[in-house]
Amino acid sequence: MFDLERIVEPVLGLCGLESDLTEEERAIQEVAHSFAKNVMRPIGIELDKMTAEEVVAPGSPLFDYMRQVHESGLLDLGALAAMDSQQKSRIMPIIFEELGWGDSGLAIATLASSFPAYAAHNSGNPELIERFGGLPGCWLATQPDRGSDIVDIDADLVQRGTKQSRGNLYARVDGDEVIIQGQSSAWVSYAPLAATALAYIPCDYGNGLEHENGAGLNHIAILIPLDLPGVSKGKPLEKLGQRALPQGEIYFNEVRVPRKYALAEGEAAITSFFGALTFGNMEMAATFTGVARAAFEHALAYVHERKQGGTPIINHQSVQLRTFDLWQKVELSRAIAHRVFAYNYSEKGPHLLASITSKTYVTETAFQVASEALQLFGGNGLTREYPIEKLMRDARASMIEDGETNVLKLKGMRWLSRAYQRAH
Repeated sequence: MFDLERIVEPVLGLCGLESDLTEEERAIQEVAHSFAKNVMRPIGIELDKMTAEEVVAPGSPLFDYMRQVHESGLLDLGALAAMDSQQKSRIMPIIFEELGWGDSGLAIATLASSFPAYAAHNSGNPELIERFGGLPGCWLATQPDRGSDIVDIDADLVQRGTKQSRGNLYARVDGDEVIIQGQSSAWVSYAPLAATALAYIPCDYGNGLEHENGAGLNHIAILIPLDLPGVSKGKPLEKLGQRALPQGEIYFNEVRVPRKYALAEGEAAITSFFGALTFGNMEMAATFTGVARAAFEHALAYVHERKQGGTPIINHQSVQLRTFDLWQKVELSRAIAHRVFAYNYSEKGPHLLASITSKTYVTETAFQVASEALQLFGGNGLTREYPIEKLMRDARASMIEDGETNVLKLKGMRWLSRAYQRAH
């Protein structure tokens, strides 16, 4: 029981029910919030109105954003690497939420373009760090006919008597080189502007490419310079949401990559892929907590401004209930996002099950919050005069990227089922 001397108003922070941020964490949050408000939101809105080709054209506001985000130091790879696990578990979700609150497409562009450099730094290999550590890149795994099968890279979900779809991109080892042939899907984030790629590809080491179920017999995780002979790119993808995030195909015509650029081979490459997906799903949960929060805040402001029935609509009880429901969903999203960061950076983690749990819940919830917020705006919510329709489009895309929600849930349920069977 709490012994209260008097009833007071709740003390709320930028992110609602904050209780224990340190002085350093609060300072980082304020810097990230200011950057999201003053840089990301205006540029994100501008890019959303442009064609995909205009977004990546010389002079695009995207380049101004990328310059400013790197100058801000918010995602400095060296600084992040120097943090201990507890610091990462607390500071990273704070930063990612603010970036998502600013603009989810730009947030993901920042992170996706850093993946190869981050992998190079994480390898500890001075040659890889020198070659790839300072270049914009992309994370390449998905293929045109092998979308969700990539999430099921270990073929855990293949039905008996069936096969995974044959992929469109393969590698084979030839001495001290890896030869890459085929194409990626059009959904490779930051591909149109990437100079390098962190690629996860089925690879023939001399014993074939596929198991009987169609899954890759072996894989390779490799850093690829995209200025090599035989590399070309398709047009930037026109899409519904996150239009500030450029995406597109990459084509490989017998591209020869030094084998020393491989980060992992064989089964180790599958483990490496799960590590990347675990981080990506975890990050998505924090980012789209920010999107949900942005939608709630826009709705909260609007219901105090809009009048119907002779009064601001916040005075109608139905609107009060609906708006509180948005608040509650945002708080629950943040709670699970932070819980998973804490788990993944603890001695028990990391594990993809944890990241799937937060990614699927938060992205679905972000879409629900944005959709209901738009409903509170009424007809105004459908126009580009207000930001809520953009937030709903951005949130809708999140339930497919970094693993389609239902496939991820199936992967997660396999681990839960096996844990139950072990215990019983």
